[in-house]
Amino acid sequence: MSGALGADVESPPRPAVRAVELAPGIRLGGGAPLPLIAGPCVIESEERTLEAARRLAAMARRLDVPLIFKASFDKANRSSIGSFRGPGLEEGLRVLRAVKQATGLALTTDVHEPQQCAPVAEVCDLLQIPAFLCRQTDLVVAAAETGRAVNVKKGQFVAPEDMARVAEKAASRGNRNVAVTERGYAFGYHNLVVDMRAFAMLHDAGLAVIFDVTHSLQLPGGGATTGGDRRFAEPLARAAVAAGADGLFVEVHPDPANALSDPATQLDPVRAEALVASALEIHRLLAATPRVLAG
Repeated sequence: MSGALGADVESPPRPAVRAVELAPGIRLGGGAPLPLIAGPCVIESEERTLEAARRLAAMARRLDVPLIFKASFDKANRSSIGSFRGPGLEEGLRVLRAVKQATGLALTTDVHEPQQCAPVAEVCDLLQIPAFLCRQTDLVVAAAETGRAVNVKKGQFVAPEDMARVAEKAASRGNRNVAVTERGYAFGYHNLVVDMRAFAMLHDAGLAVIFDVTHSLQLPGGGATTGGDRRFAEPLARAAVAAGADGLFVEVHPDPANALSDPATQLDPVRAEALVASALEIHRLLAATPRVLAG
């Protein structure tokens, strides 16, 4: 450590962030390549889901990025009783099986109730806990008990350091393959803000972190459907990777304007590929840059 004015001063060591195996051959954190979770918000039909999966699989090959395909069989947290929710568990898992058979992609989907975890784990490589359910102990424990990796989306009402307690719930069942997804904080009514400090804070808690690009664009509530502003997708994604995000989550739809869920925030495949390409370049530059010491 140097005492000279303005000289670099070595910062205190941070807790090691161990790599999480999200799916076979796909790691998050610990120096692993930046992985991507992507797909339409909800399963609308088998045909539309397969179209999205095939386009994303081709994108992953072009960019040489590890990709996990995501689509929900049920969107249980909707703004209105009339909102489209999806085909349900049985039909949704049938469609996801078809995706894996057609593309070979690893899979993830949301689970909402403890009894859904076991059947979902038979099809999906990664189980996702929705943000509003991140504190539901029975759900987190049931997901962990399947032995699959678990991605817990951090609630808009939860401080970064408190997510360590959620990871401990999974670890209590012997499952340490737990990732956390940052998706913004409630900032007053009908607004979300991403605190870029959260990535360092989650790392300080020893947690590998995914940044949810598209849900961070939402303007939740305030009407029959959730609004949003996709103009900010690129700057938020780039800033998050620069701030330390270990992976990205992007909802991608072949025709976002006509999507049955979250039409204001999903990205089309061409725009999504450009966004991911720029994020990958930032990630590579950071990996090649010596660590800057705190001064």
